[in-house]
Amino acid sequence: MNYLYTLLKFIIGGSVIVGVTLLAEQVDPRYGGMLAAAPIITTLAIVFTFFEAGHDTTRQLVLSAFWFAIPSIFFLLALYFLLTRFSLLPSLGGAYGIWIAALLIVYRFVSIV
Repeated sequence: MNYLYTLLKFIIGGSVIVGVTLLAEQVDPRYGGMLAAAPIITTLAIVFTFFEAGHDTTRQLVLSAFWFAIPSIFFLLALYFLLTRFSLLPSLGGAYGIWIAALLIVYRFVSIV
């Protein structure tokens, strides 16, 4: 295993998180949201998977990413509405509960198709 290559992947991923946080805090939360919603991490995962595992695995990853992005929408909607009534940690807990339920439903659907 190439440890420097793995470290590079962590640094790139962490840089995106730092960028989202800085944009949200220092510039405008909308810009942070745009960066958070951008498929940057997905693109990086696709590129790294392509070079490490090949074309067929990358195609499967892309299709799975499409289907499993749907539960993320439910997570974000739930978190938005829960934050109007609860503090951050209970809201995150509820949103993750809804995300897991949506994830299981999508997984069941994808397994059938």
